[in-house]
Amino acid sequence: MTIDAFVFDAYGTLFDVQSVSQITNQEFPEHGELITQVWRLKQLEYTWLRSMMGSYRSFWEITEESLNYTLNAIGVTAEKAVRDRIMDKYLHLDPHVDCLTALDALEGVPLAILSNGNQEILDALVSNSGLDAKLQSVISIDKAGIFKPHKDAYELVEAVLKVKPENTIFVSSNAFDACAAKNFGFRVAWIERVTPEALAEEISSAAVVGPTTMFKLLRMQMESFGMEPDYRLKSLNDLAGLIDRADKAAAPASLRA
Repeated sequence: MTIDAFVFDAYGTLFDVQSVSQITNQEFPEHGELITQVWRLKQLEYTWLRSMMGSYRSFWEITEESLNYTLNAIGVTAEKAVRDRIMDKYLHLDPHVDCLTALDALEGVPLAILSNGNQEILDALVSNSGLDAKLQSVISIDKAGIFKPHKDAYELVEAVLKVKPENTIFVSSNAFDACAAKNFGFRVAWIERVTPEALAEEISSAAVVGPTTMFKLLRMQMESFGMEPDYRLKSLNDLAGLIDRADKAAAPASLRA
């Protein structure tokens, strides 16, 4: 078993999309949670709809479209300056707490991002978070003109990095992305940030299922496609263990622990 590269999804995997709540709660204290979750749900839905319609627009434009939809649907009025401040958070998303330590532990293996984000906003986000010093490549699906989970998006990895899917660990915490990457031919590590047990406990203890819990139900549980990831991990920090497994598998039988 050879690992030639680790390729990461960006939004939700390396970067915490829920950190937009800092600005949505600030601007709209009564609706911040609802705006945060509906915005992300519509953002993903719009990438899929535009891909199927053959009507590609950049991720930044789609993010703005889905924010406008959310505010309008909820009935919130916001001046352009407010919307711009909310949008700007997508250039300054917080890295997940396990992001930096995990990338440091993988030093020596090529590391890259494959993301739905367009190149300009990805480069800004990676630079603003300091991840540019840790990644060898930041690949935008802009080059394919269609969003994940379409196969053309995943084909960019081999085209850019010159690595075979079977020798690449694709890392995502988005279940749809993990399934599509597995279907494409990558070896997939799914970061299971919300276990079924934790979600069940959250639901049973809540008087009302709120927007954040609903988001976890819809987007943070493994899909029922029969496309299981190769590795289910609780944290990005667990990725380093895959290198140890690969090294042991490659070692002569007499040297294996």
